[in-house]
Parts: sequence; structure tokens; C-alpha cells
Amino acid sequence: MPEHRPRHLPRPGRTLVMGVVNVTPDSFSDGGQWYEPEAAIRHGRQLAAEGADLIDIGGESTRPGAVRPSRAEELRRVLPVIEALAPLGAPVSVDTMRSEVAREAVAAGAAMINDVSGGMADPAMLPTVAELGVPYLLMHWRGHSADMQRRARYGDVAAEVRQELARQVEHALAAGVAADQLVLDPGVGFAKTAEHNWALLRQPGFLDPLGLPVLWGVSRKTFLGRLLADGETLRATVERDDATVALTTVLALAGAWGVRTHTVRAHRDAIAVAGSLHGAPPPRV
Repeated sequence: MPEHRPRHLPRPGRTLVMGVVNVTPDSFSDGGQWYEPEAAIRHGRQLAAEGADLIDIGGESTRPGAVRPSRAEELRRVLPVIEALAPLGAPVSVDTMRSEVAREAVAAGAAMINDVSGGMADPAMLPTVAELGVPYLLMHWRGHSADMQRRARYGDVAAEVRQELARQVEHALAAGVAADQLVLDPGVGFAKTAEHNWALLRQPGFLDPLGLPVLWGVSRKTFLGRLLADGETLRATVERDDATVALTTVLALAGAWGVRTHTVRAHRDAIAVAGSLHGAPPPRV
């Protein structure tokens, strides 16, 4: 096990920033800009230099309607990037729904597993996480990208998301995953309409009864593009960053454990402002 990989969740005393590196040709947020390993590694280094607390590397697009790559292709995309970025200091997270990819990524230096399916896409994932002993980000999920938006039906979205996440937490604990290694993600944009997303964001403490840290992934998502639309034309993805920073400020003020973002420095600044308003000392990068 590489010495540079921590075994416990980072807890910097403020909302942390997970910087995103999409090693995919079809990501909604950056259009394959970091698909080639050299470009992804360069981008990851930039995120680390800007103060990312975690660098999240993913080889499978989860935009609505996306087609899954093969396991071999996913590994080909992520492993060289993980190997290059793991020694930099900021822990590396692997964004995958496959236990085999998670295992090889951890062997390559990944310090955390970010599974958007919350252990539902691969029955071997939770036992694998327990065996590896690394932190695990467990997201609310109702199905793969190809049809997830057809599952966006809720009576009370906050209550149902909390209930469904609680069930997955029980499964994780039963599989041997340590409670102090778990982080929850409410899954903004996954099997949720814009109205569902806003309903969750209006009550950012709705998962507090579960007693676990919460990370929010709202960066550049379609509901922001719709909010900022010019008539029927959605705001372009890379022009949604200011709105994302605004949400980071709100979430930091609400005590979120972390935010997952496509840029870093502006979010670190927003978190510093939120911390100052709470009376905390300015963080040191």
C-alpha cells in the first residue's frame, strides 16, 4: 500500500474542495478537454496547485444518456493519471462504479473511492471497499445514465433521498465498511429534475439525521444552465462557474463537509469567506 495514501477521511476543519478531472471524451462539463492522459495530468496538477483537497479522477461519463465504456477502457483512461497525480500531496479519488477498477485504482495510489451508484451498480463494490479500507463516497442513485431521468419521481424528494441513502449505508456497514470512512452525496442531477435539485439545496441539512459527512456535487450542472438560460438557450457549461461558486458559499455556510467542483481557487476563496463569517480563522493552503 503506497505510503502517500491516507487511510482516513481528510477533515481540514472547513468545507473541502474536490477538484474534478474527467478523463472521458463525452463529459457534459468539459467536452473531453482532459481525455488524453497528458492533458488530464496537467489539469490535475493545476487543481492541486490551486489548493484542491482531493482530486477526483473518472473514466466514465455519467451525463444523462451516456454509454458506459468497457472495464478495460475505463482502466486505460484512469490508471496513468492516478499514478502520476497520487504523489503530489492532494489525495486522489477514483470516480468509478466498478469494484475491479476501484481495486486497481487503489493499488495505483488512489486514496478514496467515489461511487455514484452507492454500491448498487456492482454487488462486489461494498465488500471491496471494506477490504481496501479506504474512504468511500456513497451517492444517491436510482439507475444508470441511460435511463436515470425516467426514475425522477418523488413524493417528498428530501425524505425519499434520505431514506434510500440510509438503506445503502446499512448495506455498506453490513459489508464491513467502517462508518468513519463514509461520506454521503445527495446525487444532485441524478434521477432528479431541476425542481428536485433546488428542493434539496433549500434544505442542505436534510441528511444530518444520518450523522455522516456530506459532499455536494453541483458544479456546472444543467439545473444551473436552466436557471441562467437566455430564453430557451441554456447557459453554456463553462459559463456556470459563478453560479456554482455562489452555491459553494451557501453550502459552506451550512457546514457541508465538501463540494465537488471543476475549478478550485474561487471555491477555496468562497469557503474562506464563509469560514470568516462563522468566526473561523482563514485557512492556509
